[in-house]
Amino acid sequence: MPLYQYMLRRILFVIPLLFGITLVSFLIANAVPADPINTSLPPNQVNNPEIVAAFRAEWGLDKSPVEQYFTYLGNLLQGNLGRSIKSRQPIAEDIARFLPATIELATAGTLAGVTIGVAFGIVSAVWYNRPIDYLVRTVGLVGVSVPVFVLALVGLTIFYVELRWTAGPGRLGARITDPPVVTGLMTVDSAIAGQWSTFGNAISHLILPSMVLGLYMAGIISRVTRSSMLEVLSQDYMRTARSKGLRERAIVLRHGLRNALMPVVTVIGLSYGNLLAGAVLTESIFAWPGIGRYMFRASTSQDFPAIMGVSLLIAFIYVVVNLIVDILYYFLDPRLRTAR
Repeated sequence: MPLYQYMLRRILFVIPLLFGITLVSFLIANAVPADPINTSLPPNQVNNPEIVAAFRAEWGLDKSPVEQYFTYLGNLLQGNLGRSIKSRQPIAEDIARFLPATIELATAGTLAGVTIGVAFGIVSAVWYNRPIDYLVRTVGLVGVSVPVFVLALVGLTIFYVELRWTAGPGRLGARITDPPVVTGLMTVDSAIAGQWSTFGNAISHLILPSMVLGLYMAGIISRVTRSSMLEVLSQDYMRTARSKGLRERAIVLRHGLRNALMPVVTVIGLSYGNLLAGAVLTESIFAWPGIGRYMFRASTSQDFPAIMGVSLLIAFIYVVVNLIVDILYYFLDPRLRTAR
């Protein structure tokens, strides 16, 4: 099957999925037994019928749910996510301001998690049932079992407060000037501007939160990699490769890891989607101005347009990540290229 045909099938499946997601997110937002009037208007205006009526008319709350949904859907088709009740700003602008921070943190965390997790999984599979295997499995179990906020608090206490090895919360130090905004990624923008002291400061602030997220991901990835590698290492073609006199390193990495990557890629894609969806606790603990903190504030203030906008963004992220994973399947699995 040609690549374009394979991608077309996946994209055609995505379109109705996105429409279904808009409907589900709208129904959930409207099913919440809360009224944004109570959190958006001053206490002395909540019982004023004229003010309340004007507020409902301004935000379309005086219309029926069906009318509200089709108005919302029509705005989406025009690229309009609506306006936040809390900030009074277009939601697209809010997301554009907060999302780059989450992308930067999630990407760094994923790189750390993939590097540690895949390496641990390979070592654990190659030295199966040996002391290093038990050690790696224990570390992986701790990474999966310990809540992320506990890892974050322990990491801050040990490496920032006690040892002073890493920078504290935030994306930059208090006395560091922000670089000119190009991509919104602090490390990239500072490198583009040639502000290398700012770049180093941004990296130092990124290390600890990304390692917290990376350790959580590494626990999952190492277990999946180990399981997949153990299955591959027992196959006949691996014994054939050894009988040909190939080096063990080439056998493990070239013949073993490549054939074990399918489930690993799936887990990496889903984990990256989870991080992009907003590591709320990690971003809150490290004062990281990402989409997770924005979603949390929107939820506590009952800002329904912002909640729906971020929910749609999260759904879109998962859809895109799964589409990328499907495309990687095409290159990893020769059977998909020969299927009709």
